[in-house]
Amino acid sequence: MSKKYQIQKSPFIVPTTDGKLIEEHFGKATNGNSGISIAHMIAPPGWSEPFQTPEFEEYTYIIRGKKQFIIEDEKVILEKGQSIKIEKNTRIQYSNPFDEACEYLAICLPAFTMEAVHREKS
Repeated sequence: MSKKYQIQKSPFIVPTTDGKLIEEHFGKATNGNSGISIAHMIAPPGWSEPFQTPEFEEYTYIIRGKKQFIIEDEKVILEKGQSIKIEKNTRIQYSNPFDEACEYLAICLPAFTMEAVHREKS
């Protein structure tokens, strides 16, 4: 009989050039799951990404530090213990303009892919 669960002990480390740690525990890169992705991330101080308009919903939970979101034209800052849901097809920019690293979990429905994130040229 096969197990009814899967423990992830070796998440996929997404290669980055901006100092951000991305460990995908479940998702397209880790186990081929296109329905959901769950990633643990650490964004260093001063980190930011270009604006994007993803084809997926994204949920973020802040473990420590703070993270800035520019959602459409509104600036939102989340702190430790707070979470947010961002609807798909929403223009957003993620950043950490603060003095300490921000550790958080990100869950995307359906799963994150580079083809579905639609990052703008910076």
